[in-house]
Amino acid sequence: MSVRLQIAAMIFLMVQAVLFGIFTVVVLLSPLSRDAIAVMPWVVIGSAMVSLPVSWLLAPRLRARTWRREGEMEILR
Repeated sequence: MSVRLQIAAMIFLMVQAVLFGIFTVVVLLSPLSRDAIAVMPWVVIGSAMVSLPVSWLLAPRLRARTWRREGEMEILR
């Protein structure tokens, strides 16, 4: 299992929670609020589908910051 996949798996649920909250607010503030019971399963599926590529794209950025900090610490030693 690659490091990128491990990091993406760890941040997937956090990204999904944020996107679910955003999508839920959008649904409840729009005219779709009348049919919120029927729309919410689509919100859950949509947030999961959008979170996959978002977490995959964020994973290398999180890894690069760690490498930069470790590299700076080695220079200071």
